[in-house]
Amino acid sequence: MVVLVSRSGRHLQRYNKGRRQVVGCIPYRYKDNFDLSMADEDAFEVLLISPQRKGKGLLFPKGGWEKDETIEVAARRETIEEAGVCGDIEGKLGTWYFENKNGDTAYEGHMFPLLVNEELDLWPEKDIRERFWMSVQEARKLCQQGWMKEALEMLVSRLTSQRRRTKIDLFSRINRGSGGHGTVLCLGCRAQVLTPPPPSPAEEA
Repeated sequence: MVVLVSRSGRHLQRYNKGRRQVVGCIPYRYKDNFDLSMADEDAFEVLLISPQRKGKGLLFPKGGWEKDETIEVAARRETIEEAGVCGDIEGKLGTWYFENKNGDTAYEGHMFPLLVNEELDLWPEKDIRERFWMSVQEARKLCQQGWMKEALEMLVSRLTSQRRRTKIDLFSRINRGSGGHGTVLCLGCRAQVLTPPPPSPAEEA
């Protein structure tokens, strides 16, 4: 069950050496119509949200990590509260240290990928935020925070490396022969069937 009320207050907020600890996610999904000929980063898109103050660019969902929750639970909660999406949390992208624009508050930020499998029609901050699916290229231009852009590049590097390894392994198996059966490759939301070429006359003989 999804709780449709945001947490408020900072009495449970975690700090590390004076830095407020915040966690968030980069929600992503694979495109329905992608194929293996696409550039690797064109195979998926990411979700950004508007900030509470309009006209400040876009960002990925994030917020305070509290003492009564694990870091993964906090990342998932903030993503539901701010972006209204659910999915599978994957391995952490990294840790970043930064300050607010005034330089009077220091932060320790942790970011995770979240492979989205559900978009909620109602979520706690629906009335104060908008959400936007877009390409990686668009996200690079519109994301307002430098440390989040670095996290995005970490995600792109990870997903494209995984995709290249999958393609190499796939075609290696096809080249070794698959007994005349098609090979099914499952990537994101779509399965592609690749059928190996028919045997040559010499092989049939």
